[in-house]
Amino acid sequence: MSFSLASHEASSAAHPLAPYGWDEGWEAEFTPYAAQGLLPGRVVRVDRGQCDVVTPGGTVRADTEFVVPRDPLKVVCTGDWVAADPGSDPRYVRTLLPRRTAFVRSTSSKRSEGQILAANVDQAIIAVPLAVELDLGRIERFLALAWESGAQPLVVLTKADLVPDPTGLSYLVEDVATTAPGVQVLAVSAATGEGVDVLSAVVGGGTSVLLGVSGAGKSTLANALLGEDVMEVRATRDIDGKGRHTTTTRNLLVLPGGGVLIDTPGLRGVGLWDAGQGVGQVFAEIEELAQGCRFHDCAHGSEPGCAVLAALADGSLPERRLESYRKLLRENKRIVAKTDARMRAELRRDWRLKGAEGRAAMEAKRGRIR
Repeated sequence: MSFSLASHEASSAAHPLAPYGWDEGWEAEFTPYAAQGLLPGRVVRVDRGQCDVVTPGGTVRADTEFVVPRDPLKVVCTGDWVAADPGSDPRYVRTLLPRRTAFVRSTSSKRSEGQILAANVDQAIIAVPLAVELDLGRIERFLALAWESGAQPLVVLTKADLVPDPTGLSYLVEDVATTAPGVQVLAVSAATGEGVDVLSAVVGGGTSVLLGVSGAGKSTLANALLGEDVMEVRATRDIDGKGRHTTTTRNLLVLPGGGVLIDTPGLRGVGLWDAGQGVGQVFAEIEELAQGCRFHDCAHGSEPGCAVLAALADGSLPERRLESYRKLLRENKRIVAKTDARMRAELRRDWRLKGAEGRAAMEAKRGRIR
């Protein structure tokens, strides 16, 4: 039995797709398609209804025509494992293997559709530039999406060479660490090499996706991890640290130290998409405090016996954290309500209750004035 298992593991490790993350789990998922004569492959790039798929025989161009679902979250995405035609011309992706994780954000569309940014990701690297003032609220937003995806978040403070004072840099790292409970925070400079070796070791196994706003230094960081200038880099504006989108597609790249990296274009908007659990993990200390509230459905507004408000009053919970928590919860409820009838009914009930409370307060105020 042990010999058989060892042989199976050795077989998976020797597979041509092993550097791209192929393992026994994917081999088992692919078994039915192997019987049909299809080829396994991983999507390394998608554009205009076609994708580049790395297969045991090399990288091929394939059409996604056969995988066009109504659900926008089930379209072919960088990082997907697929079953592809073995040699037809043109080639087609026939099906997607079940995803282990998926990083999804909401789009700016009025239809409130979700957009999948990367699939089968083990680690979400959130790049935050130190060239401008830290936006802790944005970091919390990225973290909520990362936790919800099923990946392990990692915050990388890029351009650390722009903060020459070690004490000042340590304070910045501490501020972000307080904002990101349970998440590793690294200060990295691709220019000087500071922290790059540590980051390389962290992402040396599995699949990592590199996320952040335009100008965060993602392409420069990707080049540092790859050990060569593969991704194009453009300068950012000094006034606000923003840059043009250097990366225009999501590319999956094999790292020399092991593992793969998905580089993504800069994100202008980071809307939540059904990320209630992710928000809860980002604000774990507030969720823990809420366990001590007198009422199980406490809204942490003005209820008596609210442990969250007590922590706010004694200074152990920063007001900024509570406001950010409330904001993300409200936003997530609105997104969910657009596709969930029960949630819509709950929101309408809350609005009616607040409206009634407001009218009652006004009537009481008028009575006092008289």
